[in-house]
Amino acid sequence: MLEETGEPHKFDPTFRGPIRNRSCTDVFCCVIFVIVILGYIALGTVAWLQGDPRKVIYPTDSYGQFCGKKGTPNAKKSILFYFNILKCANPAVLINLQCPTTQMCVSKCPDRFATYTDMQLQYQITAAPWDYYRQFCKPGFNNPTKPVAQVLRDEDCPSMIVPSRPFLQRCFPDFITLNGTLTVAKRTHFKDALDTARSVTELRDAANGITGLVDAKEVGMKIVEDYAASWNWILIGLVIALVVSLIFILLLRFTAGLLLWFTIIAVILVIAYGIWHCYLEFSLLRKQPGADVTIVDIGFQTEVMVYLQLSQTWLIFLIALGTIEASILIILVFLRRRVRVAIALLREGSRAVSYVMSTLFYPIITFLLLAICSSYFAVTSVFLASSGDAIYKVMAAEPNCMYANKTCNPETFNKTNVSKVCPGTQCMFAFYGGETPYHRYLFILQLSNLLIFLWLVNFTIALGQCTLAGAFASYYWARKKPQDIPPCPLFSSFSRAIRYHTGSLAFGALILAMVQMARIILEYLDSKLKGANNVVARFVLCCLKCCFWCLERFVKFMNRNAYIMIAMYGKGFCMSARDAFCLLMRNVVRVAVLDRVTDFLLFLGKVLIAGSVGIIAFFFFTHKIPIFQEEVPTLHYYWVPLLTVIFGSYLIAHGFFSVYAMCVDTLFLCFCEDLERNDGSPEKPFLMSAGLHSILRKTDHH
Repeated sequence: MLEETGEPHKFDPTFRGPIRNRSCTDVFCCVIFVIVILGYIALGTVAWLQGDPRKVIYPTDSYGQFCGKKGTPNAKKSILFYFNILKCANPAVLINLQCPTTQMCVSKCPDRFATYTDMQLQYQITAAPWDYYRQFCKPGFNNPTKPVAQVLRDEDCPSMIVPSRPFLQRCFPDFITLNGTLTVAKRTHFKDALDTARSVTELRDAANGITGLVDAKEVGMKIVEDYAASWNWILIGLVIALVVSLIFILLLRFTAGLLLWFTIIAVILVIAYGIWHCYLEFSLLRKQPGADVTIVDIGFQTEVMVYLQLSQTWLIFLIALGTIEASILIILVFLRRRVRVAIALLREGSRAVSYVMSTLFYPIITFLLLAICSSYFAVTSVFLASSGDAIYKVMAAEPNCMYANKTCNPETFNKTNVSKVCPGTQCMFAFYGGETPYHRYLFILQLSNLLIFLWLVNFTIALGQCTLAGAFASYYWARKKPQDIPPCPLFSSFSRAIRYHTGSLAFGALILAMVQMARIILEYLDSKLKGANNVVARFVLCCLKCCFWCLERFVKFMNRNAYIMIAMYGKGFCMSARDAFCLLMRNVVRVAVLDRVTDFLLFLGKVLIAGSVGIIAFFFFTHKIPIFQEEVPTLHYYWVPLLTVIFGSYLIAHGFFSVYAMCVDTLFLCFCEDLERNDGSPEKPFLMSAGLHSILRKTDHH
């Protein structure tokens, strides 16, 4: 650390670990943070009082009534039916309940083609067609002989009904592709009530994308069924990943160098085998007819084997694995000395973790706190989104009606002259909102909800980093290990961080949250400008996104090291960040060793654990383990539990290895401090191990 003159600060020679006699830091930030939390609680309370999640869960008909809500006339009518789906422009209009046609709750969707005109003709012979058709008309309407023109004008009944099925609790045409032709109930054409010929493609255009959503629903149902059938085996796989991670960490304590070199070699060999296998498959498929079809040509397919039968798929795998293999080899060739240093740091880190084993389980606390924050954010967002009263708009049959989209009151609408000026207009439910200040600033409240959520998430991560840093610093600065390590170092460090440094941690978390908020806003703007032709705006936006991404990475790096300095010296955030930055700049060569090579080795460890468990899961779910063939559940997609096991195993390994990463970062800063404080003499001995001192000192000469 530097004085104002830039010279190294003269430290207390009696320093032996994290300072215990501390005072509160960044008190103003702490007060603001507490006020914001209280305000967040108040926001959640107001949202809970104003909001109604049923508005999100249940569809709402044209009269503002929930479909399927218990205790109402619509209790047994849980599906929303659209009188004239051809008036709906796209699926977003349908799902947002703003389609300019009457919407009514029904108990089931139509299962046949019919028009109001055909029903009237058949009604002269038998009442059965009317009994079926009337369930899709307005409640109380019972005049099947009313002229068709008047029925369509008043929208008493739909002009036609088509075979449909429920999706998102709404009736959508039952699209089926037969021999490459889109059909509804095996028909490609039909007639409406005015005897006008209509095609199925018009329905498809009116509900553009609904077929894809329906297919997605079917895939989703199969995925849920696969999870239900294989959840116990997924759990067993994750437990195996947990055990393997613990064994890996315990082995690091005694055989760090051997285990890490084994990990590196194992990953290289596994990738080399993958390259050979991909090349073999590519060579075989390239000679087969029909295998040269591109992935773009076949589009999205739920069956993975379809892609594995294409030569292009294996070529992509081959290029990707070749690039990864080349990158690893280049890193090892040019940074072989740095790898030795990183292994020495990890060996020292494993020794520290073995003395403070409780740190391995701290990620569970972080996970629980993050789960609480995420749950509160999600619930508050839903209640804010469902706040407000039902807003009704004038839905005009004619596009040039002066009252179109004007706010109306359904109770007094029939007493106005709107329907006289614009025949066929109706007062229908549009959305939920209001005119109070609360409703006017609802969007700002949602943004505030997001910002505070990011702040709390980053504070939770900062608290974990500062707690672990304090525990590992206590280990490093102990002259005699483990005798001089204070009792309960993790709990003591956690208590110090909460009691004295809440403000400092909140300050750093707020800076990072604001940068992340800016990135989210830029991503939102980018999504809105994707269809625009303004090349300059897109270029500027792309540059801003890149800059803020770099800024976020830098802030995360500086915050992490600032929290380590806070844990050791108990200073404020700004001073700790400055001290950490100066210390790192005075050891910039060593920083390059630590920040990339050590992370690289830990990443290989995560990949090895996730990959080994994933290979076992692959052989199990594909019936290639003879002992367990009868135990394997029948699945639609074996990749569902397989990917879950691989991803879950990686997260478990990441949880354990994140403790290691924090340990290494803390020990590195402690090492740099040790070099500046002490000279190795009997009066001022180094507190690092002799092996670590020897190998790190060598890096200064390379």
